[in-house]
Formats: sequence, structure tokens, C-alpha cells
Amino acid sequence: MSDLKISNLFKSFPGMDRPAVNNVSLDIKTGGLIAFLGPSGCGKTTILKMITGLFPPDSGDITLNNESLLPIPTEKRGVVMVFQNYLLFPYMNVNENVGFALKMKGMDKGEIDKKVKDMLELVKLPDIGDRRPKQLSGGQQQRVALARALISKPRLLLLDEPLSNLDAHLRDEMRELIVTIQQKLNVTTVFVTHDQEEAVLLADNIALIFDGELQSFASPKEYYESPINERAARFFGGVNFLKSTIKNQEIDTEIGALNYNQKNKKDLNSNHLLTIRPENIKISKTNTFKENYFSGIVTSIIFSGTNTRYKIKIKDIILDCSVQSVGNKEISKNDQVFVHLPEDKIWAMND
Repeated sequence: MSDLKISNLFKSFPGMDRPAVNNVSLDIKTGGLIAFLGPSGCGKTTILKMITGLFPPDSGDITLNNESLLPIPTEKRGVVMVFQNYLLFPYMNVNENVGFALKMKGMDKGEIDKKVKDMLELVKLPDIGDRRPKQLSGGQQQRVALARALISKPRLLLLDEPLSNLDAHLRDEMRELIVTIQQKLNVTTVFVTHDQEEAVLLADNIALIFDGELQSFASPKEYYESPINERAARFFGGVNFLKSTIKNQEIDTEIGALNYNQKNKKDLNSNHLLTIRPENIKISKTNTFKENYFSGIVTSIIFSGTNTRYKIKIKDIILDCSVQSVGNKEISKNDQVFVHLPEDKIWAMND
């Protein structure tokens, strides 16, 4: 068991106009693959460093299996962190780097060699044990750093921007490898990233952090379909927002009345925002829709291969719509079209 609990964590640094981490609380269950996501400087790496013991919190607590980590020295916490720049020992070869922690524990050399061999096979680098770090590619160095972290069987694995230094094709390979290893070993894993796509593709759940504060802890699907606020929606690619008010059983918006019966309707204030993702809007030159449809003019068309992006003006509002390119060749700029906002794809947020 490696349940991680962060309670009211607070950290400030001299010269900052706000806390680096402000009253963050979070529960992470054993075996989870969790992303700390947010823009640069939001506090996500600071939280990781407090978990490892590199930074002491000003207040709050961090527990692993109901035991506080704060009084425990870094090297005895059972927590390992793979840093963004890997920090491999340049004077050691790969075998020596990976087996270093076991050597420090006084393990027999034969046993170390066996475990190192197994670990390098796990990260798909079985034949590079005699090389030095400078002889490795960035992707290979990342895998060696991961093998070195995992060989001691940590209770908790922390990854700081694990894919940021890799080329696009290597990111895909490394992403798949991290998921495969994490599932095989069932090690509770937390990684830091500023890349929304990376977080969505890797993580079971995402802790979204802005300005040192936890905004939400939810699945990737929830961030796309039911964002907590406008900033979170925009961070995950939201571009369509409509000011609105509740009016009887409908919601009155800048482009007209809409049906809206989502589960959060009862919690909405009188003034709020509606959002709908571009790929969820439907358009047609002929009106085949029964509700939540409006007439608009196409002001822009951008072809991007499999999808085409349309900007459609309805009254004084521009909506972004993304549809599959096949089947929409008959729509041209300045055409009048009908726009449908499916009720189950609209989400309302308090303003």
C-alpha cells in the first residue's frame, strides 16, 4: 500500500508576491498514475520536492500509508524522484548508475548485477550496460534514470517533466513505456507537466494547479466535459464561451435560449458561462435539428487534414466549430449555416 495524502500544504519563498504552494490538500490512492498539471511557476515541482524532503513545508503534512514523511530523512522515505535533467553520474557506466542505490545498501555484487540486468530489460535497454551517459541519447538517458529510480522498489515514484527534453517520436515511446512499467509494477506515480496532452494521455487523474492553488482533482474526461471554471476550460482547449442567465426551464444566452438540464443546473448562480468544445458543435447548410440550433454566417475556414475548423458568426458572437473534413466540402466562406449545440455537450460554470 502506498496511499499518499497531502494535507493543507503551504510553502512560500522570499521575494514572491504569493505563496508557491497555498493550502493544497490531495488524496492519491495506491497504484495511481497522477499528473500535477499547470503553467510554469504554478508550484507543482515545489510540491514534488516537499514530498521527497528536498524542501520542508512551512505548514501542513504529507503522509504515506498514514505515516507522516516530514520527520523522515529523504533517503529513508521510500520515495524516488527522476529529475528533468536525469542527474546520471558521468564517471559511471550504465550498470553502475542503475545499481548505485543497491551498492550503497551493501548488497552482494552478483545480486546487484542480476537486478540491474532485469531492470535494463524492463526499460528496453538490455545491451548498453557498459556505456557512459555521454554516449547515450536523451531518450536512453531518461530510461536509465527511470531504471535507477525503480531498482530500489520505491513506495512512490515522482517524475519531473519526464518527456519535456525528448523529440516528438521519442515522447510517444517514453509515454507508452512509463504507462507499461507503472502498471506492471503497480507503483504509485506522480508526474509534473505543463503539457495538457501529456497529462491526458498518461494520467488516471489530474491535479490542476494555478498560482500555487489546487483548482480541481479529476479525470481527464471531466476536465474536457465539465470544467470547474473558465480558466480550467481554456487551459484544456476551450474557446467557446457564452454569457448566460437562467430563465424558467431554459438558459438565456447571447445567441438565444437553450435547453440545459445537466446535473449541475441546480448549483448555478443567476449569471454564469456556458462552454462547448468545437468538436461537439454540429453544422449543416440545411436545418435538420430539432432544438438548440441557430442560424449563422461562416466567417473563416481552416483546413487541417482530417478536420476543418469553421468560425461562425451568430449575432455578435463567433463560435469555433471543428468537424471532419470529409462530407463538408459544400460549406464555403460567407455561407449561411445552421449550428446545433447538443444539450449533453454543453456545460455551465458559475461566472
